[in-house]
Amino acid sequence: MADTNFAALTTEQKTVWSREVWKAARNSSFLAQFTGKGPNALIERVTELTKSEKGDRAVIHLVPDLTGDGTVGDYDLEGNEEAITAHDKVITIDQLRHANRSAGRMAEQRSVIRFREQSRDVLGYWLGDRIDQMAFLAMAGVAFTQKNNGGARPVNSTGYNLADLAFAGDVSAPSANRHLRWDGTNGRLEVGNTASVTPTDRLSYKALVEAKAFAKEKYMRGVRGKGGEEMFHVFVTPRAMATLKLDPDFLANIRNAGVRGNSNLLFAGSNSVMVDGMVIHEHRHVFNTTGLAGGSKWGGAGDVDGCRVAICGAQSLALADIGNPYWDEETFDYKNKPGISIGKILGILKPVFHSNVDGTEEDFGVLSLDVAI
Repeated sequence: MADTNFAALTTEQKTVWSREVWKAARNSSFLAQFTGKGPNALIERVTELTKSEKGDRAVIHLVPDLTGDGTVGDYDLEGNEEAITAHDKVITIDQLRHANRSAGRMAEQRSVIRFREQSRDVLGYWLGDRIDQMAFLAMAGVAFTQKNNGGARPVNSTGYNLADLAFAGDVSAPSANRHLRWDGTNGRLEVGNTASVTPTDRLSYKALVEAKAFAKEKYMRGVRGKGGEEMFHVFVTPRAMATLKLDPDFLANIRNAGVRGNSNLLFAGSNSVMVDGMVIHEHRHVFNTTGLAGGSKWGGAGDVDGCRVAICGAQSLALADIGNPYWDEETFDYKNKPGISIGKILGILKPVFHSNVDGTEEDFGVLSLDVAI
């Protein structure tokens, strides 16, 4: 007796569905809009492996500016050339998968919800959301064992945790000269130290202007926009954005520089605002401490909620995006219960390089600024 398989798909159909899932994942991913090819992208997207197509790593190249002063007059230039310094950074890749399983034919019969379409949507959202979570944790230098609100992720058996991904071990803490704290009492930048954060260290217009100047002094390269102007993208939590919108200096700039009428950001509301060459975005996955218990937060007594603001220039993050996601269907219990799984091979890395300015290993494109919220 022949059985009809609800889950049977041709190879071509599987390809179409897998691309639709990846499209859904990218649409769900907040950071997908900042990915691109080449050194001018905030998140450089690598779609090819190294020379061998097979392997478990991809490579990006960081090329810092020349440091020599050249040759003057008629002095010999030959033999005094300066070598271009290139830093190859390896992105380790791994596979991340998830799946849904239907309760069975009668459950399908009783419901108007179509299992395959719903599974595509929820799995697509899950994939995009997990990429966002890991990307913000990597930028903040926080291990995948933690949630983006600082709380601990559940510890499952080996192979069922984000921390078990091969690239999870490449997450590095903010480098010494790219990690700052905003001292709201004295209105100045300090060396990053979460134990020193106080409730007055709230994000302000002055803090952002000072941080941008600091980034430029450290030769951090912004993302070039129209007219060749460099800009920095700043990522904050919704609570940090709310604090910023209540800052008198920030309000004055938005009020006076923005268009008049209901389309002004003060009236229309926005998840992103541009000020002084910085585009400020709010997102819930920017690292913060609201999920930690009292005594484990920031500040001397561990009772101050904080946010690690990410001020990002070019090549702040590298994303190895290897191929389309896999879409596989299986049936269980004598083909009574269809199941759908997706898998994606990817890798995430915050590039670190030897800074000629500081003479130390530093984060290439991310400046971390700790503030209170």
